[in-house]
Amino acid sequence: MTSSSIGAQRSVSAPAARNLATATVTVVQNTERTPRWLHKLLPWVDVAGGVYRVNRRKVLSAREGAVVITGEGNKLTVAPESLTAIPAFAGLKADELKKVAGLFAVKHVEAGEKLAEAGNGSRKLFIVAEGTVEQTGLNPFGGKLRQKLIGAGDYFGHRTLLSDGPNATSATALTPATVLKLDISKIDEQSGLRQAIARSSDEQHALAARTNEWGEAAIDVLSGHSGEPRLPTTFVDYAEHPREYHLSTIQTVLQTHTRVTDLYSNEIDQLREQVRLTVDAVKEREEWELINNAEFGLLHEVAPANRIPTRSGPPTPDDFDELLSRVWKKPGFFIAHPRAIAAFGREATRRGVPPVVVHLFGAPFLTWRGVPLVPSNKLPIEGGYNGEPETTSILLVRVGEADQGVVGLQKTGVTGEVEPGLSVRYSGTDEHSIASHLVTRYFSAAVLVDDAIARLDNVLIGRYHDYAV
Repeated sequence: MTSSSIGAQRSVSAPAARNLATATVTVVQNTERTPRWLHKLLPWVDVAGGVYRVNRRKVLSAREGAVVITGEGNKLTVAPESLTAIPAFAGLKADELKKVAGLFAVKHVEAGEKLAEAGNGSRKLFIVAEGTVEQTGLNPFGGKLRQKLIGAGDYFGHRTLLSDGPNATSATALTPATVLKLDISKIDEQSGLRQAIARSSDEQHALAARTNEWGEAAIDVLSGHSGEPRLPTTFVDYAEHPREYHLSTIQTVLQTHTRVTDLYSNEIDQLREQVRLTVDAVKEREEWELINNAEFGLLHEVAPANRIPTRSGPPTPDDFDELLSRVWKKPGFFIAHPRAIAAFGREATRRGVPPVVVHLFGAPFLTWRGVPLVPSNKLPIEGGYNGEPETTSILLVRVGEADQGVVGLQKTGVTGEVEPGLSVRYSGTDEHSIASHLVTRYFSAAVLVDDAIARLDNVLIGRYHDYAV
């Protein structure tokens, strides 16, 4: 053996051998991609003409809504036209509403501070600008009866506008809060204003006698009769200006070099892979729009009466039961950020009622009262900066046209359609050998009636519990 043969290579090296092998490759992994459960669970309606009109029965009497507050700090003011959300003000003229709006004063309160006391003769109207207030009454069996949580835009004390009797309920701030306060006695100082409010209130009471609890004109029927009584005559009136949903659009132009798609598509088709990843991004944006869009997003479509603040911050079984009481006609599913679902799981487990798990589409879902909690990271989380607590919202929806619920809207049959409502069209190749493809998605969402959706606000997601070991 010569010294030159010591340490000589005896076989081909692995790096060299790999040059003769074909690697097994994966498609491009996409961290942005989510299951997009909302898209799967929403029933989709084909909107052939690009517009979806929701016809409803005509509403005659005003329903309680949210009051709009503008400004900040000690310069908060009430938008006069929004005062019609308070039934007693619904029939006031514009100049009268402006007078009422000018009578409010800003008040900042700490958690635990009382704003009204049952039995007290003080008559004040409060509108909550920030924070949460709890309204309580006297339990006929003794103790305190918790009646209502009042959040931003909501109000209390309006029952004393025309009554000289004492308060029937108490109100206490659960969190630091900012309210706008109107001393009812100031109304008497404005010439003719009390009479105008009394007239408006009488008009609303007269309308309420002819309408159902949703403000729709009552349909007269006769029941429990015998013999040959004269039967009532009736008809059903429709809203004269029904809401119309126009399909929204998501578009982008995908560009690929022809040399790349020609030469490097032996294992994976380069164009097909570019289209797949782009379509994924379009669908992720679509789910964000379905939840957050200012025109039709589900977070913004919730009627003021169905916007509920949490009682103590974290999402509890009590809060979820309150949502179910608002969407009780065949509730479909909750929609929540994964961290909010985890927070609810902690609170339910803490109470000894851990949520039951069901399997849908081959994946596990937590449930409450048999209704699944569907995760989506598109629900925004607020706070988290400089130690601020993080909060979010949770939705509960009923779905389907047959159940007067929430539906997705799309336009099918478009040119270059690769799946319903989504098209990829070749748009030509330029002088630089760059091929262009137009990717388009037409979609929207509609809430057919107000009680098809409810929202839980101010959901605190950062509370954990220590358990004895």
